[in-house]
Parts: sequence; C-alpha cells; structure tokens
Amino acid sequence: MQDVLGTIVAGLVGTVLMTLVLTFIHTAGWANADMIRALGSLVTRRYENSVLPGLAIHFSAGIVFAFPYAILMRGTGVDHGLAMPGLGVLLGLFHGVVMSYAMLAMVAETHPVERFRDPGFEVAAAHLVAHIAYGLGVGAMVALLGVDFGIRF
Repeated sequence: MQDVLGTIVAGLVGTVLMTLVLTFIHTAGWANADMIRALGSLVTRRYENSVLPGLAIHFSAGIVFAFPYAILMRGTGVDHGLAMPGLGVLLGLFHGVVMSYAMLAMVAETHPVERFRDPGFEVAAAHLVAHIAYGLGVGAMVALLGVDFGIRF
C-alpha cells in the first residue's frame, strides 16, 4: 500500500511540475500551451467551462501514468537514487514525443474548440518539455519515497 500511495504522490508532483512548465510557456506567450482547457474542452466542447474537467483529467492521467513510470524505472534494476530522476527524464522524453505526435496527428484537427485545432511546432515542443518535467518529478519522488513494486526486467 505504501508503494501505491507513493506512486500517487509521485504522479501528483510530476503533474504539478508539468502544469507549471505549461503555464509558464503559455503565460510567456511562447505557445498556446493551455493543456488544462484543451483537455477540459474535449469533454465540455466549450472553452468557457473547461477548467474543472481539464484539471480532473490532467491530474487523473498524471496519477495513472506514474504507475508505469515507477514500474519501468524500478524494473531496470537501477538502485541508485540519483538515477531515478534521470530515468524519469528519459521516460518523459519518450512519452512527450508520443503525446506530441498524437496531439498533432489525431486530436488537433477534430478538437471542438477552434483555438486548439492548429497547435503547431511550438505547442508540440511545449508538451515535450512539460513531459520531461513530469518524468523528472515522478523519478525524483519514486527515489525519495522508495517506491518499488518489486518488478524486475
């Protein structure tokens, strides 16, 4: 049970870091990186009432994805605590590439809110960096909290 709770905390920390990165990028005007509203408006089909559903989806996904991250990081057999954030960064890089491609190839064209239909390279790059931050946060917390499901590859 301790590993499950630790993984939930890791997912929350990673998601907070990811959200901070996306918020910074969006606020700075570098890209339309408002993922909370983009996710929420997939459900509500409107921009105006998309924050709460977006937060729920974003944080739920952050918790769910923390489990494969933790299992993959510990499954390598690497036991050095400082290596976990590095492995998290690598997983975040991979995850970010996959999600950026999925966003550009599948979601953008059919998004119900026009402002999210043409994400472009800047948005994909923002999501890539944000996923790396997520992996860093999850990896650091997995190491710090000693999360280990005992699965080795």
